[in-house]
Formats: sequence, structure tokens, C-alpha cells
Amino acid sequence: MKLHGFFRSGTSHRLRIALNLKNLSYEQVAVDLRKEQHLSEGFRQLNPQRLVPVLEVDGRPMVQTPAIIEWLEERYPQPALLPQDAEARAHVRALAAIVGCDIHPLNNRRVLEALKSRFRASQAVIDDWCGTWIAAGFDAFEAMVTARAAPGRFTFGDRPSLADVYLVPQVEGARRFNVDLGRWPRLGAIDEACAALPAFQRARPAVQPDAA
Repeated sequence: MKLHGFFRSGTSHRLRIALNLKNLSYEQVAVDLRKEQHLSEGFRQLNPQRLVPVLEVDGRPMVQTPAIIEWLEERYPQPALLPQDAEARAHVRALAAIVGCDIHPLNNRRVLEALKSRFRASQAVIDDWCGTWIAAGFDAFEAMVTARAAPGRFTFGDRPSLADVYLVPQVEGARRFNVDLGRWPRLGAIDEACAALPAFQRARPAVQPDAA
């Protein structure tokens, strides 16, 4: 497997976590977004959207982290990222979707670049923009996690799930945009629990080969 990604990309981060939790080996291929390498013709051949990450499996490119992670879950079912019960699976998927559908798309790089270049937004305005949508999503995430009778150390129970895979990179992003995380103590505790695990430690943006 080859993972084409960028160290600071939230979607690349979440895919690294999923691969690590599945104990899968992969080669990293850096795509430097700062140098617009994702806009090259060569990268377009891998992903017509020109977005990271791309997971190459036996030479075949796979795109969109929800699809890739679902494929990983089907192809490598253990350790599982989803619970067995259908209602519980829906709950975990909903938590992941809060991040993947409602927070991240509004504060990913191409949106922020548009705010800067087309609307002349300052960094303070961009931080406020990102903080607004992060807070709205985290409010809901925290409420849904704490509403369960026995939440466990992670978002669902006492082992990481798909929801943790999505949450941790978004917490990292919230820190970058100067969001005060003290408002969500449960999410803070989950992030700490994840940070103690090697799979999450190895996926951290700061320790990636292209982080220098």
C-alpha cells in the first residue's frame, strides 16, 4: 500500500490512524500542498479531485477517506472500527459524520484559501470562521457521547472506533485555529486516551516524514 498524503491534512491524518489501528504496513508518498503538488497532472491521474489522501493498493488508487476506511473495515475486519450491533454502528457512523460531513468540509484548505484570496479574509476572520463550525459540531459530538449510559474511555466503549479516527484529527485542527477545547471536557478526555496509544502517536502530523 502507498499512502499519498500531506502531514497536516486532517483526512490524511485520519487515514493514517485507521491503517495503524488495523496494523497495516504502508509506504508514505508526500504530496506537499504548500507547493501545490496536488494540482499536478501526475496527481490528477491518481485523483481527479486533486485532493489528498489517495491510497494505492496494488497500483489501484482509492480516494475519499469514508470509502477507503469502509473498505479497510471490510477487507481487514479485525480489529474492528465499528461495533457489532446495528444501532451502535449507526451511532458511531453518525459521530464520524459530524466531523467528516459538517465540520471538516467547511475548514479544509481549499475553503480557507478561497476565503483568503477571493474574500480577503484575515487570519483572525478565518480562525473565527473555523471556530464557529468546530464549536457547533463539537457541541453535538460531546452531547451524543455523554448521553450514553456507559461511554467508556473512547467515543464508544473502551477501544477506539471509527468515531475516534475522525475526532482526533479534528481536535488537532481545532488547536491550529486557536479554539479553546476546555468547553468539551469529554472530548478532551477521549483525545488524551487516544494519544496514549501507539497507533495514534505514529499518525501525529508532527512525526510524519514530510513534517520538516
